[in-house]
Amino acid sequence: MILRHIDILNYKNIAHAELDLAPGINCFIGNNGEGKTNLLDAVYFLSMCKSSTTSLDRNILRHGADFLMLQAQYEREDGSPETIHCGMKAGQKKTFRRGGKAYQRLTEHIGLVPLIVVSPDDQSLITGGSEERRRFMDIVISQCDPLYLEALMRYNKALQQRNALLKMEEEPDPELMLLWEESMAREGELIYQRRTAFVEGLIAPFQHYYNIIAREHEVVGLRYSSHCQRGPLLDVISRDRFKDRAVGYSLHGVHRDELEMTLDGYPMKTEGSQGQNKTFLIALKLAQFEILCHTASHTTPLLLLDDIFDKLDSTRVEQIVNIVSGQDFGQIFITDTNRDHLDQILSCVSGEHRIFHVNQGEIIPCDAASPL
Repeated sequence: MILRHIDILNYKNIAHAELDLAPGINCFIGNNGEGKTNLLDAVYFLSMCKSSTTSLDRNILRHGADFLMLQAQYEREDGSPETIHCGMKAGQKKTFRRGGKAYQRLTEHIGLVPLIVVSPDDQSLITGGSEERRRFMDIVISQCDPLYLEALMRYNKALQQRNALLKMEEEPDPELMLLWEESMAREGELIYQRRTAFVEGLIAPFQHYYNIIAREHEVVGLRYSSHCQRGPLLDVISRDRFKDRAVGYSLHGVHRDELEMTLDGYPMKTEGSQGQNKTFLIALKLAQFEILCHTASHTTPLLLLDDIFDKLDSTRVEQIVNIVSGQDFGQIFITDTNRDHLDQILSCVSGEHRIFHVNQGEIIPCDAASPL
């Protein structure tokens, strides 16, 4: 999938931007806080129907504005056009339209324009709690498996209802409790199967990319652990109702799953340097890109690289440049404060590119699209 044109109105600090984009590499240069990440977030929003930086839609509306609008014109692998429009008024729900037709449910849109974003916020995958790593798995799998996203929504609803029963002062209805537990178990087993297959498919490309970037100096690993591995999930969930009642929430289920990340056999959280952590995360996202290439909508995902070169030595930067400038990657969006990094990347590619300068939410083309 190629994003040919984007029109942005009142998205965060971007009052208005109308950009024609190159099918190859698009570079955005500017100081921190000027709006480079906001531009990438608008592209992300058009794919995922939500921001990558905030869970509240009202926070994406530019201060003082009454509405926002995003419109994008894409080109599919077969050359056919695809137009996506998003609009939102202050205090109202957002709406998405594909080709002029509104979606009944936003989940129908997820996966149409697959996308990978690599950003400084990814550090929370290593340092944050297990919910960050579950979210990572959910975002990837949902883009290539609509059934997974639906199962996840049903599971979360059942979990919410069970937790509400657990918090009741009086003893909850056991039949109603069992009803929600059965729903959690049914959807949870499907979620577990999809997550297991995803992690198994992720390990080889992840280690491959890490070895290229790090020159095989370290051994990294991933391991998925779940309560489903203890036996039938319904039994695991229901056997500790007494403990769950005592704490007021569900202690067991796929909402407690973990994706363990290791360096030389030890937890990445305690062992990795800043450079090793960044290399780990970039390799993880490149592996995610490879998986989506083979599964999501039969199209090459967009690749968003937000300030990825900070805290990396020159050798690792060079290896990343060599990877992303290869033929396996399609359209790429890169932000950086350092023009030298971007020039280094562009010197390695032969395709069409564009460079933009970002200043206080204003995005100005620096060079016309041109082959190097």
